[in-house]
Amino acid sequence: MAFKVLTAEVSHETNTFSVRQTDADAFRDRFFLLGETALVERAHANTELAGVLDVGRAHDWTVRHVLSVAAGPSGLVKRAAFDSFAAPIMQRAAEAPFDGVILCLHGAMVTDFCEDGEGELLRQLRAAIGMTVPVAITLDPHANVTRQMCALADIIVSFKTYPHVDMRDTGRHAATILHRTMSGEIRPRTIMARVPMLEEVNGGRTDVGPMIARLARARAYETRDDVFAVSINAGFASADIAEVGPTVLVTGQGEVDAHMAFAQGLANDMWVRRHESLNTYLSVKDAAKLAREFPAGEGLLVIADYADNPGAGAYGDSTALLAALLDADVDDAAFGPMVDSEAVKLLCAASVGQPVRLALGGKTNPRFGGGPLQLEGTLVSVWDGKFVGDGPILGGLSASFGRSAVIRVKGVEILVVTLARQILDVQQFKAFGIDPAQKRVVALKSMQHFRAAFESIAGRIIVCDSGALCTPDYRALPYRRVRRPIFPLDDFDD
Repeated sequence: MAFKVLTAEVSHETNTFSVRQTDADAFRDRFFLLGETALVERAHANTELAGVLDVGRAHDWTVRHVLSVAAGPSGLVKRAAFDSFAAPIMQRAAEAPFDGVILCLHGAMVTDFCEDGEGELLRQLRAAIGMTVPVAITLDPHANVTRQMCALADIIVSFKTYPHVDMRDTGRHAATILHRTMSGEIRPRTIMARVPMLEEVNGGRTDVGPMIARLARARAYETRDDVFAVSINAGFASADIAEVGPTVLVTGQGEVDAHMAFAQGLANDMWVRRHESLNTYLSVKDAAKLAREFPAGEGLLVIADYADNPGAGAYGDSTALLAALLDADVDDAAFGPMVDSEAVKLLCAASVGQPVRLALGGKTNPRFGGGPLQLEGTLVSVWDGKFVGDGPILGGLSASFGRSAVIRVKGVEILVVTLARQILDVQQFKAFGIDPAQKRVVALKSMQHFRAAFESIAGRIIVCDSGALCTPDYRALPYRRVRRPIFPLDDFDD
């Protein structure tokens, strides 16, 4: 039997501390692709949708893809923006009966009218299709999974890697479970265990550390006949909501008590090891000192500013690290991105090769990461901001920083951009005339994801905390809605 399946991709990771609310334009700036246009752009890359379509072709599904939309991590999603993608999905869902639905989601969306964006999307979907049609969702492991999401989605499968490089595999996994469900072979449900933490202490990092053993246990448990997926979610700490934090999910059937005991065991391991951080966060001053002294013959030094990571909703305009590098006279270096649309307009009106004077960065909220820097430098180049990734995460996908420019100040080339994006791919420098492999030092704004593309060219990697909005010092943030007590905001007896 050929099944008819409804699909859509909707992704937003909401930093509730950001003053920049997420409107419909923010989704158009990242991507807002309808139907066939989405399939052309995303069906042959490392995306969840591509994995779903792999299974659909193998089983002769009729796939009706509504849309693929995403906005960069930022503040609360406005109601009008939410409705702009929810309404087309619900309209298509109500037009004709479907045998199943797959939604490729993030799992950490918060709107200006509810804390659980994905749960609200699923609530509306169930109102349109009822409770008998099987629904599968895929999630980023930085999801804050809610009880409503588990109640309304039969099947939940999260990525198993951080840096995330298994998106297509995750889509295949979820689609395979859905096919078995539509065929009547299985009747899955998803149960959840959680612990009182803002997030897993290492953000769910899977290249080293305790998550490797946890995932091995999860894969072993998936070999049971009645277990179809085990998902370990690190949570997203930059969301001040009641149901924040790490979770373990088991999608299965049969022995629910056994599944819950297994999930709680993995969750408890995150709790027991909550003090075992893998990262040592340098101050910007110490990072700059190390960069000044780093020998040219030891390869590329990569400095990652975790705190100003646009990929977690930071503004991308923190100046603290750049100021430290310039004060330390670090040379043969690149820095990026600096998100500053005002500076870009000024630079694009200037002549390449000419001296420029400008106030750079620090304009959104100087409390987080420093205020504007008064700089004099040389305009190296101007760009339309478009690039095509070629690394493990963005390979084959086109994206844009918006209008952009490169300036040289002392010994540092600075990529100044309009749209906030974290660094995931070497092409985010190379497309703008900066080859990281030919530099001694590259300072970039990203958490963990940069490793997928930069570890192979790095001689050494260090991480720093610039004090920007995504600082790992969570006690510096004004949490009000999370359930207390919670680690690390509160003290617990070991």
